[in-house]
Amino acid sequence: MASNKHIHIFIIAAMSVAVIICMLAVSFSDTLVDLLGGYGVSMEYESALFDTDEVIDVNIIMDEESFNEMLSNAISEEYYVCDVIINGERINNVAIRPKGNTSLSSIASDPDTVRYSFKLEFGHFVEGQTFMGLDKLVLNNSYADATNMKEALIYDMFEFLDADASLNNFAKISVNGEYFGVYLALEAVEESFMLRNYGTQDGELYKPESMGMGGGRGGSSAGTGGADLNYIDDDLDSYSTIWDGEVTGTSDSDHKRVVEALKNISEGNDIEKYMDVDNILKYMAVHTFSANEDSLSGSMAHNYYLYEYDGKLNIIPWDYNLAFAGMGRGRENGEEDRESNATSLINDAIDTPFSITEFFDALLENEEYLNKYHEYLNMLVEEYVYGGRFEEVYESYRNTIDELVKTDPNAFYDYEEYENAVSVLYETIMLRAESIEGQLNGSIPSTDEGQKAESASLVDASYINLSDMGSMNMGGGGGFNFGNREMADAGDMTSGASLDTEESERVPGAGGLDFGNMPDMENFSPGDMPEMGEFQPGEMPEGENAQEGNMQGRPGRGGFNRGNMPNMGEFDPENMPNMGDFDSENVPDMGNFQPGNMPGATGGSFSSFSVTNIIIYVACLAGMIVAIVVISRVKRNK
Repeated sequence: MASNKHIHIFIIAAMSVAVIICMLAVSFSDTLVDLLGGYGVSMEYESALFDTDEVIDVNIIMDEESFNEMLSNAISEEYYVCDVIINGERINNVAIRPKGNTSLSSIASDPDTVRYSFKLEFGHFVEGQTFMGLDKLVLNNSYADATNMKEALIYDMFEFLDADASLNNFAKISVNGEYFGVYLALEAVEESFMLRNYGTQDGELYKPESMGMGGGRGGSSAGTGGADLNYIDDDLDSYSTIWDGEVTGTSDSDHKRVVEALKNISEGNDIEKYMDVDNILKYMAVHTFSANEDSLSGSMAHNYYLYEYDGKLNIIPWDYNLAFAGMGRGRENGEEDRESNATSLINDAIDTPFSITEFFDALLENEEYLNKYHEYLNMLVEEYVYGGRFEEVYESYRNTIDELVKTDPNAFYDYEEYENAVSVLYETIMLRAESIEGQLNGSIPSTDEGQKAESASLVDASYINLSDMGSMNMGGGGGFNFGNREMADAGDMTSGASLDTEESERVPGAGGLDFGNMPDMENFSPGDMPEMGEFQPGEMPEGENAQEGNMQGRPGRGGFNRGNMPNMGEFDPENMPNMGDFDSENVPDMGNFQPGNMPGATGGSFSSFSVTNIIIYVACLAGMIVAIVVISRVKRNK
């Protein structure tokens, strides 16, 4: 009798404890997420497509007339419909289009090749369609890369450090069963990438692509529209290039968080609140090792993705086919210039790696972060290169693609050039590791200024011809060289040309851009750029497919919009429904909820701050409702 009399007291006490536990779980949800294995979702396509032990077999099934029309109209990047058989599995009504900017324009102007890069979008014509959870697959053509493996090796370095980066694998591309070429297949940095890496946390993604050169350190960033990630001012319009590159649908409130983060980063305030420090340090280490001048470490403010979640910024890598001097260093006229440039690239200073942005300065100037960055560089040298991972991956790649390169009907370089290129790449990476090792132990200066003062200490690379690995020569000559074949002058292009090497929206009317008239890059000064006048990227006409990410809801997000959340300040407990008639049998069964059951997800550790909190709150509410019902029944039984 006494137990019945006091049972409601025990129930209330238990409910109170449960509520407290729920509140603590919400408060420390990030810690719980880490304990449970992180934010990401295991996706079926990870092992099915990107197990690098086997080449992906991609057969594009397409009406011959439509395929030829797409190639002849490549510069417009129009979507065409095709079916695709990937590793024996067929998926119909897939969207395909050529992709790229400089590479696209260069190939379009060359009558001797149709080796375009392609983008496959599985859900473009069939809403929600994916291939094993993958929304988009990029097929890169190895433009200006005689090795066919620079990009794959660098992505393997990102994987080695467990940095946020695209999955990749070599792919044998066929068209209607006929071999077309060996490509590098990449997981597009879009919805499925975000789901795999970040779960359904409500983050925003941008791919800034600046038309102009960066303003330089300490100079004006206005010409880049914020793409160099330097803080300009609080005016959102000053960062138009970032917003124009949105991948996800964004709003002014999203943009304000980015600007606030850039401002605090520039001032060195609360860095871990505004930067994903550890992942960015990993990005810096691999990016620095690769000496990729076609990005923030060169003079072009592009070829990266900016991810923002809850006011914290992260950098995701992209586009490494022009790493290790692919922008043309080593193609100078004189032998002495060629030798000195090879030596300067091999010894590229690790502590002054970015020429046009101050975004990373707060990390480089902090002793703790600098040491961690050096630790990641040391891992690449001692464990990745000297520890045998590089040798293993290099030999694996050779075994995988040698025969495919030899028989490639649309190759940019012949097999002899490929064999020479990969041997030069191997030597370049070994020398780069040697130099970084010296810079880390102090035997070689680690800054540009220090290396100028002590050039005798640098690793000698004068015997290396960097251009043997392939390059895009933009200095003075006006042509593009693939092997021994010089392409038509890019100045003859009639439409769609752009400086950018990736797939950002091109400026309408940019046709007729003459690369041959560009200033000599060796002596280039940003101050020599022509006056842009009142050019406003925001006034550019909108393309039909300009904003692929402008969706009300994204896969995995269910259309959730932070701006539509109810105003909790007006919540009135008195307006709660009458619980007296509540039937506990109608409480939904939360135990069977499996986020991993989303299309393409295979379980894994699926968590995110916002979704986890919602689930916890719902569970707490359900628990309280059940407790109230039980108490009511106990009272009635009495």
